[in-house]
Amino acid sequence: MKLLIASSLCPDALCKLRRQHDVVYAVNGSETELCEAVVDREVLVFRSGVQINRKVLSNAPDLRLLIRAGSGLDNLDCEFSEQRGMQLVRIPEPGAIAVAELAFGMMINLARQIRFHDSELRRGHWTKQHGSAYVLNNKVLGIIGAGNIGSRVAQMGIAWGMRAIGCVDDPSTADREALHRKGIQAADLEQVMRKADFLSIHVPKSASTLNLIDAKALSWMRPTSFLINMARGGVVNEADLLEALQNGQGPCGAAMDVHELEGDGKISPLAALPNVLLTPHIGATTVDTMREIGERVIETLESFASLPSGASGQPVAFPIGQ
Repeated sequence: MKLLIASSLCPDALCKLRRQHDVVYAVNGSETELCEAVVDREVLVFRSGVQINRKVLSNAPDLRLLIRAGSGLDNLDCEFSEQRGMQLVRIPEPGAIAVAELAFGMMINLARQIRFHDSELRRGHWTKQHGSAYVLNNKVLGIIGAGNIGSRVAQMGIAWGMRAIGCVDDPSTADREALHRKGIQAADLEQVMRKADFLSIHVPKSASTLNLIDAKALSWMRPTSFLINMARGGVVNEADLLEALQNGQGPCGAAMDVHELEGDGKISPLAALPNVLLTPHIGATTVDTMREIGERVIETLESFASLPSGASGQPVAFPIGQ
């Protein structure tokens, strides 16, 4: 098959794909580069950091399969791909584990002021008696978006002796029961934000979640609480968060793996604050995650290639989550 790899993959998986398929490699290409590369492709593999928009898809008359090597779909024109009859397969599980672990690591880092003590010790300052550290045990862990990733974070917190409370968009009775079985108390957004000592955000980016966490929402948070954004840039209004952190009108610290502006040369407005941790959208970027995603991509292609001739336009039961 003719593949376009638009995002980085595990080197071992990429070598295998190149041996078995006609592969074009255009990692994080611009719209123009993607339009040129996708012209004769049948399969497109992508992650975050690249925009698969209508113009790109319109330039690919033979494109039949889209493989999202991860979870979020905010960088794909889903409506147009459906209109064109393209099949979409997502591979959310490997990244979910990695994102959840980083979120929990952020909590520990914020609670124990690891960045501060590390920085001071490197300058020869012994800060054992300085700062205000907290334990996670008996604290309330609030989850905004208690789905695949958020519920994993909650269960990790529960294992550490935290009390988990979470919300999902428009929850049904079944949703509430599912959260209860995982040890997560269901609540609405405001309740979660008001009660949380640690607030971890895991919602997809959409019209309804853009600037979801604004000045009003931040004002609900406890002055000793911490905010962790592992969702998407734009879900948290960074200007409002900056003001809240500076004026004491929200959390006392924050960690951001995702940002309104991402890429080389982009500097977060929160960069100068000592009580903020910043990472470059690395939640799902681990050696283990990339290896498993690569294996899943290969499995998906093998399943797709094994379909009877002419059947690839019909719904298919792939061996991974869709």
